[in-house]
Amino acid sequence: MKPVHVLLVDGYNIIGAWEELRQLKDRQLEESRDLLIERMAEYKAYTGWRVIIVFDAYMVPGIESKSKRHDVEVLFTRENETADEKIEKLVSELMHRRVQIHVATSDFTEQWVVFAQGALRKSARELEIEMKEIRTLISGKVKVYEDQRPSSKIPLTDEIKEVFEKWRRGIK
Repeated sequence: MKPVHVLLVDGYNIIGAWEELRQLKDRQLEESRDLLIERMAEYKAYTGWRVIIVFDAYMVPGIESKSKRHDVEVLFTRENETADEKIEKLVSELMHRRVQIHVATSDFTEQWVVFAQGALRKSARELEIEMKEIRTLISGKVKVYEDQRPSSKIPLTDEIKEVFEKWRRGIK
């Protein structure tokens, strides 16, 4: 039986590391979070992995919140809890012999802590490169699908298509 793969993402760490997200964060933090969630939804759809993004709510009063957006789990930590602490707890909770956990962060200390718990580490740069490759592959598959899809539901010969195109343009 194949192992189940889980990707735990340190949200703000990735936002701070990816150029596209960092520039967006400077103008609109919420939009940068949304874009990261969209990217991770693409990652999940392509790889089939379970994806959990953890955002710090360290300085924000309130309780921990969980939601699911685009089939990606999004967690905001509770007050006085860092994303690193939450990720470490999740690694402990999810660790099982048939579960392979990957943690995406460029926080060197956090990488070693989760590695010591049995998770694999993935730097923000590695995840960004992998994400770019996935987006290229998805675009290629979409293009192939669009090229293979008939432009009409009724199969037409090239001559008939040409006649219809002339009619559409008003050419006799």
